[in-house]
Amino acid sequence: MYSHEVQIRVRYGETDQMGYLYYGNYAQYFEVGRVELIRSLGLTYKDLEEKHGIWLPVVSLEMRFVRPAYYDELLTVRSELRELPDEHITFHVEVFNERKKLVNAGRVRLCFFDSKTKKVVPAPEHLLEKLLPFFKS
Repeated sequence: MYSHEVQIRVRYGETDQMGYLYYGNYAQYFEVGRVELIRSLGLTYKDLEEKHGIWLPVVSLEMRFVRPAYYDELLTVRSELRELPDEHITFHVEVFNERKKLVNAGRVRLCFFDSKTKKVVPAPEHLLEKLLPFFKS
């Protein structure tokens, strides 16, 4: 398993009339988590796209809302890869408030998509090489 955490402060414009983080913004927080997880491996989405011709479209997103997050709260987004990617990569995400209480949890599944052929392809070898040490038993 490989995991990474990033912190995000809830901005005023991300809240609804009740002062809660608007539910639609959690998908963006999930995106920040997965982009930063990839970056923590020494890779970037930009390189995957521009150098390797690999896109990562979302194929499914599930989330559960446990308690509200509020304006100016510092949230921790923990993203985990619990299995090695194949043609798909699944990020399990948990969002915690400053009191370490779970606010939101879910998962997002993406596929590796060749930008030239427009077909789903296996996970790039250079990504698997970076992840493999974390999955050896």
